[in-house]
Amino acid sequence: MFDLPAIQQALREFNLDGWLLYDFRGSNQLARRIMQLADDTMGSRRCAYGIPAEGNPVRIVHRIEDSALDHLPGEKQIYLRWQEFEAAIGGFLEGKNRVAMEYSEKNGNPYISRVDAGTIELVRSFGVEVVSSGDLIQLFEAVWNDEQWAMHQEASILTNAAFELAWKMIAGAVRSGDGVEEQAVCDAIMEHFHSSNMTTYHPPIVARGSHSGMPHYETGTGEDTLIREGDFVLIDLWAKMDRPNSVYSDLTRTGFVGTEVPEKYTEIFNIVAASRDAGIQKVKSAMAAGEPLPGGDIDDAVRNVIEKAGYGDDFGHRTGHSIGQEVHGNGAHIDNLETREDRQILPSTCFSIEPGIYLKEFGVRSEVDVFVDADRNVHVTGGLIQQYVIPILGEY
Repeated sequence: MFDLPAIQQALREFNLDGWLLYDFRGSNQLARRIMQLADDTMGSRRCAYGIPAEGNPVRIVHRIEDSALDHLPGEKQIYLRWQEFEAAIGGFLEGKNRVAMEYSEKNGNPYISRVDAGTIELVRSFGVEVVSSGDLIQLFEAVWNDEQWAMHQEASILTNAAFELAWKMIAGAVRSGDGVEEQAVCDAIMEHFHSSNMTTYHPPIVARGSHSGMPHYETGTGEDTLIREGDFVLIDLWAKMDRPNSVYSDLTRTGFVGTEVPEKYTEIFNIVAASRDAGIQKVKSAMAAGEPLPGGDIDDAVRNVIEKAGYGDDFGHRTGHSIGQEVHGNGAHIDNLETREDRQILPSTCFSIEPGIYLKEFGVRSEVDVFVDADRNVHVTGGLIQQYVIPILGEY
């Protein structure tokens, strides 16, 4: 439901004079979500929706698509000529100083930068300062309601169960024969999701040996994909309930096909786990103190542990990402490496913490999901946090 009073209250709290939502042929998915434009209703002309901090919004639409924003409140301004479009934009901006758009300075955070440079130039030509709508987007796109939090917890139980299924499958196949293919384990997890009324945008990662050293390895594409006794195995899986507005659970764990885990795996795992836990503690401390917490600060806390251990060059990705209706959601990411993530971690949002060390022989990643509730309590979901590499033949 579109909540104009809540948006206008947020604009005033952020000291913004307005929010200009703009889209052209689906170029701004974030704005489309706020304007409640379905993916299958994409128009062929520019449209804009100007929301002032006080007063009535304005709907700017082309003459041949003049009903595109009729579901939203506000005055309608219909344009045909490009000059009329620009004049309508100028009319909305009149008297305003600071207006939010899906923009990031120097494209420091490309997840937010959805408006083309020319449109930004047009807005600035009216003497207006364009600021990022990143935290506004979080409030109205990344914040979960109680139903979504409940569905996430349900999905977390089922994704946690998928690891149990996988470890048992590997142990049984190794004891009774030569082993099991990565792809067969992946297929079993997907069947578990299907039978549990879950859905996912992509199959999980099941990676043995050196394949686990590739963060985005595609299961079954390596030279040797048969999981045997003595192999190190990484499984990264994500899924959500197959219901409207459901949100993802996204977890990664590691195991060793044996009864005792060699020290080389344990040593690297312990460093990764310590960095993961440092990130969780950073969140808990900031939330308990009521302090603002940019996503990039969590990345720094996690990365510092791995860098001090001498493996900084082997941790080649951000610490985590926002989680929502997409597994990589539209809230603050846990990143000060690939992008400048200065958006705040907000109550009722969820994100992953998933540090890794990737060596030529093997790679370790430990991923948990963290939800900060409306009262700033911190929940780590997905079952017990992994404390050691699972000795698969010793526990299953």
